[in-house]
Amino acid sequence: MALAAAHAGRQVTLWTRDAEVAHAIRAKRENSAYLPGIVLPSAVVVTEERAPAAECDVILDVVPAQRFRESLAGLPGGKPLVICAKGIEQATGKLLTEVLRDTVADAQCAVLSGPSFAADVARGLPTAVTIAAERMEIARKLQATLGHAAFRPYASDDPTGATLGGAAKNVYAIACGIVDGMGLGESARAAMIARSFAELSRLGQALGAKNETLMGLSGLGDLVLTATSISSRNFRFGRGLGQGRTPAELDMPGQPLAEGVATAPALVRRAQAEGVELPIAQAVAAVLDGRLPLDAALLGLMSRPLKPE
Repeated sequence: MALAAAHAGRQVTLWTRDAEVAHAIRAKRENSAYLPGIVLPSAVVVTEERAPAAECDVILDVVPAQRFRESLAGLPGGKPLVICAKGIEQATGKLLTEVLRDTVADAQCAVLSGPSFAADVARGLPTAVTIAAERMEIARKLQATLGHAAFRPYASDDPTGATLGGAAKNVYAIACGIVDGMGLGESARAAMIARSFAELSRLGQALGAKNETLMGLSGLGDLVLTATSISSRNFRFGRGLGQGRTPAELDMPGQPLAEGVATAPALVRRAQAEGVELPIAQAVAAVLDGRLPLDAALLGLMSRPLKPE
């Protein structure tokens, strides 16, 4: 996102909480751990100090979802804060928009979500995303601020839908990866995607999300990308499960972060609180915590009563 903003002609300060990482990026002009070979322009200022954020006109928060609340400490309000993480807070079951409102009450809440792999964005490959804010004028300003020839944001006034779509798709990508890892075929994977989207839509309706948001880039678009590509960390995690590896093996330190692992139980609890049934998400959560073997999870889903679509 620092590169995307820089390519749009903005002055960018990149803050990292790890001083060693900041020093390494300043020295090499690249993040060799996560984006090797991609050079950051010299105009991007890299710092381990939080204070420069107070001077920025817009803040993009791109930390993992389970560290989002922590990252907000000390950040100023009164300006757009764009949530770029995709998840649901495990401890509370809250969407990240709700966490932001709890923590920085006067922040101008916005969400950036959609089918976008970090490496594609960093390399300047064509990418389209949703930028959502409750006030459309803020979404449009952010759209103009971040948009350029290879990065096309579409403005929305539905941050709830954008947040939910980005979070839930990671859980369903794990389910699709399991299908792939078990060798169940492309027809089964297509069915999993379709029924996963039906679950997402039911919960979205309960939370007040707009159908057009869920049908768009930050909902169906992101689900299709994440649930079909081996470049997706969540799909790879599920694929590993389907091939017989354990969650503990796949979630060891140093492994790429699969946000859907922490989001799955939070998504299920939030749905239960809203009175919405999510059988696929429930099965994923049960597999992840060891309550349900893969074969039993599959049998349970396939044995559900037949009903109209």
